[in-house]
Amino acid sequence: MKTFGKRLLQLGLAVCATSLSVSAFAQSSFTTTYRGGTTSLCGSTYTVKGYEPSATGKYPVYVHIVGTGETYDGELAMTQVQAMANKGFVAATVEYSNGSFGSCSSIGTKARCIFNSGSSNSAIAKLCARSKADCSKGVVTGGLSQGSIISVLAKNYDSRVRASYGQGAGTNYSIYNLSSCMNNGGHTQAADRIRLVNGESDTFVGPTASNVRTANQAITGLSCGSSAYSCFRSNGSGWYIVRGSEVQDGSADHCYMMVGGCTTPSGIDSGFRTGSAAWQMNANQNWLKSFVTP
Repeated sequence: MKTFGKRLLQLGLAVCATSLSVSAFAQSSFTTTYRGGTTSLCGSTYTVKGYEPSATGKYPVYVHIVGTGETYDGELAMTQVQAMANKGFVAATVEYSNGSFGSCSSIGTKARCIFNSGSSNSAIAKLCARSKADCSKGVVTGGLSQGSIISVLAKNYDSRVRASYGQGAGTNYSIYNLSSCMNNGGHTQAADRIRLVNGESDTFVGPTASNVRTANQAITGLSCGSSAYSCFRSNGSGWYIVRGSEVQDGSADHCYMMVGGCTTPSGIDSGFRTGSAAWQMNANQNWLKSFVTP
């Protein structure tokens, strides 16, 4: 986890206009702040950065949560945020105290600071207060690694969250056992409103496809047998295990969507960015979109 963060921070992953997909909606960028942190006081100031359609109207909200050590406004996060704005969302990535991982309690506290609908200082409150946001149309979430855990836990703190998408989501990370909050029934998010995509060689969730499958089944409550790589309900919820043969660099690790993975990332996998397969960005964002009101 530390190597992943260090390499992403070293690269900076700055977003340039040419690296982002062509807009379906003309867009405007925005930046705001909220009060977050690692205690129930949520006493520190963090940044929220995003895009929203320029056209007059009210839109649902997408919240993206990055992984441990990942730059909150790096290329991977901002590419996914702008792609959701393209689909008609007020979409943002949220900075938080992601320098370290933690237990269900500590990660849950971070999630609460971000998604506490009862606090005017939370990130979700700041986003829902935007003039173009209408959170009654629905809030959907997505994230990588620690961010995927927070994505799933988001509905614990805001009932308006309708669906959650996780990349690199598991129940056991090194010394941390998250089964009490991540197993189906341990979180408020309904099993049929979760979609997970994990690499078959994910060191943190796996490291084998069998271990990844077990984690996927535990979180979503869905099993398709001991050899399945794809397991979806009729509404698209469920899980997918990415094979090494599907990704550009041949290694479906924790950061399967990055060429070079977590340790030596050199850019976003071209298929993830532009393809339509079940593990790629567009398919999963379209799934999220299916749960909101246009």
